[in-house]
Amino acid sequence: MLTYILFILGFVFLIKGADLLVDGSSAIAKRLGVSNLVIGLTVVSFGTSAPELLVNVIASLQGASDIGIGNILGSNIANIFLILGVSALIYPLLIKRNTTWKEIPLNLLAAVVLFVMANDMLLDKMPNSILTRTDGFILIMFFVIFIYYTYGLAKSEKNGMGQYNHKPWAKAILMTIVGVIGLAFGGKWVVDGAVEIASMFGLSEVLIGLTIVAVGTSLPELATSAVAAYKRNTDIAVGNIVGSNIFNIFWVLGLSAMIKPMHFAPMINTDILVFVVATILLFFFSFTGKKRKHCIQRYEGGIFLACYVAYIVFLVMRG
Repeated sequence: MLTYILFILGFVFLIKGADLLVDGSSAIAKRLGVSNLVIGLTVVSFGTSAPELLVNVIASLQGASDIGIGNILGSNIANIFLILGVSALIYPLLIKRNTTWKEIPLNLLAAVVLFVMANDMLLDKMPNSILTRTDGFILIMFFVIFIYYTYGLAKSEKNGMGQYNHKPWAKAILMTIVGVIGLAFGGKWVVDGAVEIASMFGLSEVLIGLTIVAVGTSLPELATSAVAAYKRNTDIAVGNIVGSNIFNIFWVLGLSAMIKPMHFAPMINTDILVFVVATILLFFFSFTGKKRKHCIQRYEGGIFLACYVAYIVFLVMRG
């Protein structure tokens, strides 16, 4: 009974945590004089990826690599198809030129790097495919490069907006921290309840990782991006997703592999391919806005959601 109570309470924490995180991080962005996109790529995306990090570290320590890898790939696919789809239905998502030409291609690079590192059997004819500690170290180095890039982006976008923000520093930081904590606890409670329910039906570890755990750990991103879209803060909505996807592969999987090498099931290559297709669709849709604006329209959000439903049906059929 406690699990079910926490499952419901988790949604409350997610929604309120997302609200506080969006408001607090927006205030910090204005105080620092940087764009909401930079905050979305860093503070917000790292905060909303806390559940993925938590789940993967635990999975690595317990040797449940199928759940760990499935969680990351499933979360990244859900981030684009499900979360950007829902957010675009709420309000069309304006995408900055920099995101189209730099951050979205970084998502694609992350997928390609993961495919190469996790396919020892296919590419090197090895008996097993393993994400080694060396692979994990390389992924973390990619993450360091991404952080350096966002630091340069923040420096170039200084705009002197600080004096116009009414929220004090302490309040903005407190709102952000409380929001992240709410998302972390809410995500964990929802995931724990969902996994227990799914286990009752005898679902496989890979399927649970790609669906229940992936969607559960993506609920902070969903709540945050949906709230940001509702508040017309599309930079945070998009930056949150793009940053989370990069964070998930380069940092979360990198750290997980550093803790303990992760065995890679060849069947998961299909899910890497789906992530690649989702990223390419996101890149293509960013060019379809009116008046040459980079924007995801409502009907494109509907296409994303349809793709996600088709993907879930495929996973269930695959077992």
